[in-house]
Amino acid sequence: MDRNLYINELDHKRLMRLIEDALNGVTEQSNSLRSLHAELTRATVVNAEELPPDVVTMRSRVLIMLENEEKEITLVYPNEANRSTGQISILSPIGTAIIGYRAGDVINWLTPGGLKHIKIKTVLYQPEASGDYEL
Repeated sequence: MDRNLYINELDHKRLMRLIEDALNGVTEQSNSLRSLHAELTRATVVNAEELPPDVVTMRSRVLIMLENEEKEITLVYPNEANRSTGQISILSPIGTAIIGYRAGDVINWLTPGGLKHIKIKTVLYQPEASGDYEL
């Protein structure tokens, strides 16, 4: 069952530009870019002020359950990614899978390692809910 995804206008614009820029060059991440583009295309774009506070947005800090292991991650742009500090790129399979989903959602996502079951337990920090609309 497809759930409705939410994304704010600024994140949508930035991510679409990221995809365009990457596709104009040669990239090994073409599968990730195609997956992200598909997710962005079906998402409901809203003003940042209208975004529900439990939606995963860019730079959100999220507690997820991944294959029976709880992980705290922050969703970031590719140049900010650092797995050792839990900063996960939007272009990673998990990053692309969780953008726009809400706390309580369970996502089944195909990764290079096979089908993964990801549950969004809680959104610990969402920039928009904290009034940070330009992050």
